[in-house]
Amino acid sequence: MTRTQIQLPDETLARAKKVCEAREISLAELARRGIDYMLSVYAPVTDGQVEWQPPKPRKLGWKGLSDADLKREAQLTNIDLSVARSRKP
Repeated sequence: MTRTQIQLPDETLARAKKVCEAREISLAELARRGIDYMLSVYAPVTDGQVEWQPPKPRKLGWKGLSDADLKREAQLTNIDLSVARSRKP
């Protein structure tokens, strides 16, 4: 393991120490976990090039509507909604 030194703003250090106290871990362990997390989130770099892939779309499926119905509902304005409500018995 390599020893290193970092500089933190006072407010960030104070917040980090509170997290450490609540979790009963050292500041070094918090930093290691934070760095490991950030490295897992960012895409790996190979030969200076990031192997980026676009995110896969999620199926939202709101209120049993199809994708086309959901898109149409999302694009309605307040006036459209008022007219639709006034037509219902």
